[in-house]
Amino acid sequence: MPFPSLSIGDLTAKLPIVQGGMGVGISLHRLAAAVAAEGGIGVIAGAMIGMREHDIAKDPQTANARALAAEIVKARALTDGVLGVNIMVVLTDFSNLVRTSIANRADVIFSGAGLPMELPKIFRTMCEEKKEDFKTKLVPIISSARAASILCKKWLLKADYLPDAFVLEGPKAGGHLGFKPEDLNDPEYSLDTVLPQVLDSLKPFEDKYGRAIPVIAAGGVYTGGDIHKYLTMGAAGVQMGTRFVATEECDADIRFKQAIVNAKEEDLTIIKSPVGMPGRAIRGRFLEALEEGKKNFKCVFHCVSTCDPETSPYCIAQALLNAMKGNLDRGFAFIGANGPRVDCITTVKELIHSLQVEYDAAVQAARA
Repeated sequence: MPFPSLSIGDLTAKLPIVQGGMGVGISLHRLAAAVAAEGGIGVIAGAMIGMREHDIAKDPQTANARALAAEIVKARALTDGVLGVNIMVVLTDFSNLVRTSIANRADVIFSGAGLPMELPKIFRTMCEEKKEDFKTKLVPIISSARAASILCKKWLLKADYLPDAFVLEGPKAGGHLGFKPEDLNDPEYSLDTVLPQVLDSLKPFEDKYGRAIPVIAAGGVYTGGDIHKYLTMGAAGVQMGTRFVATEECDADIRFKQAIVNAKEEDLTIIKSPVGMPGRAIRGRFLEALEEGKKNFKCVFHCVSTCDPETSPYCIAQALLNAMKGNLDRGFAFIGANGPRVDCITTVKELIHSLQVEYDAAVQAARA
């Protein structure tokens, strides 16, 4: 049985699979285009996307905007599928990257690491300035029903705009997590527990405004069976990150991908990020040195609004950039809780096919 499609308003992806936006430089145009070409939603990560630009240290906002525009154009040249951009709220150039994404016709903007209160206002302002009806969908990334309800109310009040969809990210996700460290293993905060709560919280808005607000389940989604489970629970789609890292099309260095493949359960750790949120990462020399109290910090990029150069022990942009380039001794890789299950590097096409086979098996098992 084929996967059902994923519709966000008048935008439809053939597959209910969103590739998570992974910075710095992990998901750029190659990975996003490959996923979109297979029918999913491919996502370019906006965080420090201008890392290769000549003026990144001198003028990071201009460099990042230029690089983001170029990545969207490159991805469009490779596919006519659905392409999104992930832009973290805590980025100092958040507004600039949002405007760049809209101007370059990104299909979707996914935004988390904080509540994107100003996102619809920026969108409305651009439409007024350009005298144009832009089609970009606005999708916040949340971790609770309360956040979903707050965003719906605030967006309606500030911009008369209802979120086009939500990504609900559970505590098994890789990277930055919207939970307190002590809540990560509490069943009360699990994706399975919170998903029904979010669906219930959105129903009054759907009924009042006469349209669906799809919820995309994320964090720990690993197999086609997982996809079937969350779709059965009421999710419109799923988001997967770590599995797409271990693909040939992923934009990171092969050594970064191999670190994901080699990671064992005992290698995973929860870090305190300069972003101000906990994050799940692979333990290595860099993080071990931080635990020993070593600090080597020079703020060049000014990329995160919540980062305090006076107290932060390291520059997360530089650490993630080093890791993306394969220098894991001077950085670290984010990883999902199911990352240790990844045992090889494959292609996006092969990964999607395996998920389809597993999904089919789950459907047949449910019917038996």
